[in-house]
Amino acid sequence: MDWIIDYYKDTQGNEPVKEFLNSLSRTARAKAMRLIEFLTERGVLLKEPYTRQVKGKIRELRIKDIQGAIRILYFTYTGKRFILLHGFIKKTEKTPEREIEIAEKRMNDFINKEGGKL
Repeated sequence: MDWIIDYYKDTQGNEPVKEFLNSLSRTARAKAMRLIEFLTERGVLLKEPYTRQVKGKIRELRIKDIQGAIRILYFTYTGKRFILLHGFIKKTEKTPEREIEIAEKRMNDFINKEGGKL
């Protein structure tokens, strides 16, 4: 059974990762969608160079494109689910703390909405 991909949704119903993906060039979006599909097939077995742990439960999908180093931060949730939290184009060597904080805030919000279970 494949893993399920869910997109974090804020209180207004916005899905920030979908919006981010739509902002990318067609080729970058295609690369990202292929990697997301690969994540559903391989699940937690998908390792570097495609994915890497960033902090705590948060991991990043790593996409290389002419636009730059595209990152999608996510975490693993119960029932073989990945929750995509935040996307950005990385401009520095290290993942900026501000980007990680956004993902952590969204992860905590998601967990609270789901009843506080990981």
